[in-house]
Amino acid sequence: MKTGAADHHRILASVQAWRGAPMALATVVETWKSAPCPVGTHMLVHADGRFTGSVSGGCVEGDVLETARQVIVDNGFALRRYGVADGAAWEVGLPCGGDIVVLVQNVSPDFFPGPLFGAIIDAQAAGEVLHIGTNLDNGSSAIVEEEAAGLFINSYLPPRRLIIVGAVEIASTLANVACAMGIEVVLIDPRARFLTAERFPDTQLDDRWPDDAIRALAPDARTAIVTLSHDPKIDDPALLAALETPAAYIAALGSKSSQIKRKERLIAMGASADQLTRIEGPAGVAINAISAPEIALSIAGGMVRAFNDGLR
Repeated sequence: MKTGAADHHRILASVQAWRGAPMALATVVETWKSAPCPVGTHMLVHADGRFTGSVSGGCVEGDVLETARQVIVDNGFALRRYGVADGAAWEVGLPCGGDIVVLVQNVSPDFFPGPLFGAIIDAQAAGEVLHIGTNLDNGSSAIVEEEAAGLFINSYLPPRRLIIVGAVEIASTLANVACAMGIEVVLIDPRARFLTAERFPDTQLDDRWPDDAIRALAPDARTAIVTLSHDPKIDDPALLAALETPAAYIAALGSKSSQIKRKERLIAMGASADQLTRIEGPAGVAINAISAPEIALSIAGGMVRAFNDGLR
């Protein structure tokens, strides 16, 4: 049975905010062609009509909301297929040309297995993966092993992380964009005048030397590391520490000529030529960025590209 592994940060935040209320959970369990959302994507619906997330980018949400309302009333579940083949394609279908199957479950406290949401939230906090298996014949869900057969399995992965080195202006927009995507952000800079809560509210700040901080943070394959300070004393040790990790994305701000000089310095510090191929420099995707926010957007694009490489 197909397995999903979408990012669920907004859904889990709403689960906590609406805890105890009647709710329904819609999940994309099958897709064909140009479906707008990947398998595993959720939409959480409150009994009062509020909702978080999307299963189609807007095409079928109205029908899903009505189905969710009925599922809450009936204490049951429903399986719906949407696509361009039906006569109501523009009304409750997918005019983009794709097909999806959506499971809608009652996840009210008295119906959905009580520990599941709590277990997912606890696993994410611990940096662990949790697999939830659902029987599409009866809508029942339980914690399972990844290889469980005969079930739709949704994998809840630890949050993605972004480690930014250098509390410069670009870092402000980059941190905000990452947070909007549910990516946890740590901003590192040993310079006290740069690293202030006033300049970077709601961002985790770390005033250690970047190489020490990066090793302590133990980046994994769901981590991006970006150096922005333009100060070799700060950026170069950070990059060396980053190369010791399995981070999905390592990038350094600077022109092509500055990247050449940086690589020469890093080789002199012990890095190999093969290791240096992991560093994207100049950082980000090419969008002719000029201003600090535009450069931040470019870097965010490079990060997302690396995170999603091979997923779709």
